[in-house]
Amino acid sequence: MPTFTVLFLLLLVLVLLTQLWLDRRQILFVQNHRHAVPAAFRRRLSLKEHQKAADYTVAYARFGRMDHIASTAVLLLWTLGGGLDVLDYAWRMSDWDAIVIGTAFLLSVFLINSLIELPFEAWRAFVIERHFGFNRLTPRLFIVDQMKRLLLLMLFGAPVAYVLLWVMQQAGESWWVYAWLFWSGLSLFLVWAYPTLIAPLFNKFKPLKPGRFRTRIQALLRRTGFRSRGIFVVDSSKRTAHGNAYFTGFGRNKRIVFFDSLLESLREKEIIAVLAHELGHFKRGHINQRLVLMLLLSLAGFALLGWLIQKGWFYEGLGVSKPSEHAALILFVLAGPVFTYFLHPLLAWRSRTHEYEADRFAAEQTDARDLVSALVRLYRDNARTLTPDPLHSAFYDSHPPAAARIAHLARFF
Repeated sequence: MPTFTVLFLLLLVLVLLTQLWLDRRQILFVQNHRHAVPAAFRRRLSLKEHQKAADYTVAYARFGRMDHIASTAVLLLWTLGGGLDVLDYAWRMSDWDAIVIGTAFLLSVFLINSLIELPFEAWRAFVIERHFGFNRLTPRLFIVDQMKRLLLLMLFGAPVAYVLLWVMQQAGESWWVYAWLFWSGLSLFLVWAYPTLIAPLFNKFKPLKPGRFRTRIQALLRRTGFRSRGIFVVDSSKRTAHGNAYFTGFGRNKRIVFFDSLLESLREKEIIAVLAHELGHFKRGHINQRLVLMLLLSLAGFALLGWLIQKGWFYEGLGVSKPSEHAALILFVLAGPVFTYFLHPLLAWRSRTHEYEADRFAAEQTDARDLVSALVRLYRDNARTLTPDPLHSAFYDSHPPAAARIAHLARFF
């Protein structure tokens, strides 16, 4: 057995065992703390609400174990199981141009993976989310959403794949530099265009109605020097009962978006505090930092792929008999996460640091008690557990645990 195959298998098993171990820790820890509301929250949350969040978390952790096992099995079937080789051979039987064959191959892999993932998405929506009262998707809307995603894959993914393969074939040994430049420009364009070109395909966005609430928001924006293309309310409630707020877009195309369910759940002061937190991410430079990090990581990825594409052991070790640009690209996409999995804690730690900084900014601009109140309501309404396993949280969570976050905000009372 090739050395690289052995390395891949060992790391794949290690990743799967780590995932299952962390999920088990999460399940046991949450269940062991299910019977009492943490002291810091006893005046804010009932035992019933706390137990709902615990059960919701456990349900997702159990589902996650099945998802991890299935994902590992699918990856093995694609690689060492010969799936990619069979699909590649089938497309090579045509008389098409090599780049067209490569594009069709890549789209086929993504399409098949989407179909494999479809039952898992349906289970999340119509079993777990519905059981806990969050799902508002109808089967018809679920199917329509999937069809729209498929259409976007064909209309957008095909030309992107074609251009990447063309660059890989025509740009010489330094192709990865040009591919990275193309990918970076495309990524920035999508961040800029998402609010106006893509998001409206799935949801309706209406400007926030004039009134005292809008005036207070605009005052906060002026005070913090933030400019946007508008304040919008999205009809998220037709899909989910979860509440949220976010910024989207890039440069002058930024917009503020509130879930309609969030506006129904929180008081005005609490919404202003949540908005101040989101503004903190921009004012502290987190958005630009994440963009730069994304670009640097993609540069490293393309550079690595530029080296691997010339190595026969890379293809052979992952079950592909005929080297090609499209085979190298899909192997890198499919197998890459196995080799980067243990970077999760570092990226999660950086994200949690940003959350603390944004909370501090919000506390400087509004009353920290309003943000605490909003967070508790959001934890309650979204059934977020107050007692995650510390190791599981450190590995995966982009936000600090509830108790730590609220203790941090209490310093600003």
